[in-house]
Amino acid sequence: MQSKQQVIIVGAGPAGLMAAEQLSLAGYQVRVYDAKPSACRKFLLAGTSGMNITHSEPYGEFIQRYYDKAAWLDSALRQFDADALRNWCQGLGVSTFVGSSGRVFTEQMKAAPLVRNWLKRLRAAGVEFYMRHRLVAIQGTRLEFEHNGETIRTQADAVLLALGGASWPKLGSDGLWQSMLAEQQIEQAPLRAANCGMLCDWSEHLKQQHAGSPLKNVRFKVQANGQRIEKHGECVISQSGMEGSLVYAFAKYLREQLEECGQAQLHIDLLPDQSLPQLSQKLAKKRSKESFAKYLKRCAGLSGVKAALLYECQPHPQQLEPAQLAACIKALPVQFYATKPVDEAISSAGGVCQHSVDAKLMLKNLPGVFCAGEMLDWEAPTGGYLLTACFATGYLAAQGITDYLSRTQ
Repeated sequence: MQSKQQVIIVGAGPAGLMAAEQLSLAGYQVRVYDAKPSACRKFLLAGTSGMNITHSEPYGEFIQRYYDKAAWLDSALRQFDADALRNWCQGLGVSTFVGSSGRVFTEQMKAAPLVRNWLKRLRAAGVEFYMRHRLVAIQGTRLEFEHNGETIRTQADAVLLALGGASWPKLGSDGLWQSMLAEQQIEQAPLRAANCGMLCDWSEHLKQQHAGSPLKNVRFKVQANGQRIEKHGECVISQSGMEGSLVYAFAKYLREQLEECGQAQLHIDLLPDQSLPQLSQKLAKKRSKESFAKYLKRCAGLSGVKAALLYECQPHPQQLEPAQLAACIKALPVQFYATKPVDEAISSAGGVCQHSVDAKLMLKNLPGVFCAGEMLDWEAPTGGYLLTACFATGYLAAQGITDYLSRTQ
């Protein structure tokens, strides 16, 4: 009787485990290795305060959330899209629902029940797990791990690397695999912060009075690739700059400005519910003995952190004519000098380049070795897009491994 072909998966996150599931269903013997003591550590942490698994928007809009890599990821995401992911969750006994923003959450709002059920199903299917095994060398389908101070050498008929990016290194995504792949002449883009806070040179006054204050109901505007990008939402003023979902949505555009020019700028509409003519008309009603702060609050409803930000980013706003002041409030320029470090980001950009892999994610320079998940060179905003692409690329890589092994058997 012919023995089963062996597949090694390095990385016990969503991409690696999705591939493990598909390959075990296809009849292969699957071994999963991970440096940490348990699986899905980053996934579990992300799901502690509401497990946003995917997004419900139409596919044509969904795929565009992957920016310039949308065409590359299309083949993976069409096969395992948001609906497929929700059905897969249901198969694990975890229901999902669509929130008011269109984001899809698990019913229990936590990742732990899903991970627990998934691991139980994988083990029942014969998938073997080797935890606390840190990858230290790659020689084609021969791998070397460090485990409890000992060197473990192993090989398989095919290998999937699903090692994550460089964000949250304490949970396993440390990006150290880049040097191993560089030794094999695998072209990669540097790992940089994505979905991250942005750093500003705030005054001591703003730091002391408003650090930690939410900046609600604002609209961000930025010029990127010849287009004006606008989004409405909220963020938080921090000691070092800005944090929050609206900032993360602009992190890619601001990072690219920083890489090109050494600084980045966006404009904030502090009062998006008022048009420029309306605001100009209101601000024209200044009283002669009224303080500027009272004038802003009475005429425009501008106070607190929004008024403080106006003083911070516009020198002497009290000297502006009403029309000029209105224009400034509707497009306040904010300068950034850096992103927060990649190890403090929600996710990372960069990784294995598209032209380094074939259509089903096998490394062209290392036949039999595949890549999936965040270690590939793509990025997406928060909102379920990151997880969906990790699952989908793991699903596609499993197909690639199946095709490869059927040819080489």
